[in-house]
Amino acid sequence: MKLNELEKNIGATHRAKRKGTGRGTGNGKTAGKGQKGQNSRSGGGVRVNFEGGQLPLYRRLPKRGFSNYEFKTVYAVVNVSDLNRFDNGTLVTPALLKECGLVKNQLDGVKVLGNGELEKKLTIQANKFSKQAIEKIEKAGSKYEVI
Repeated sequence: MKLNELEKNIGATHRAKRKGTGRGTGNGKTAGKGQKGQNSRSGGGVRVNFEGGQLPLYRRLPKRGFSNYEFKTVYAVVNVSDLNRFDNGTLVTPALLKECGLVKNQLDGVKVLGNGELEKKLTIQANKFSKQAIEKIEKAGSKYEVI
């Protein structure tokens, strides 16, 4: 059994009870919410991780370590097959890719990936190339330059 083969047991989930009077629900007056109290009010109830006033788990656990998430480099990616739209002998630069709409914004640079085949002879300039992309570019007789 794999994770993607797991299914909920029959009857494990129920449709949410549709609240409100005047909708033919059979739950007139208090609409199945009981009398008074926070949960009977509109907009009432507590937030998702509320623990009844107890110090929440995320505040009880020690905060340690360093996360590089904010500082990671994110590349705008282009596949080799996307470069077939250019004419033979074209110098393909990140600015040209942005101009023709293959790249929305350059982020920390442009990376060329090896999906598809290249049928044109181009000179491609980018910040990074995957190994597959380099193989396919050279096989097509094109050149690549790391900028």
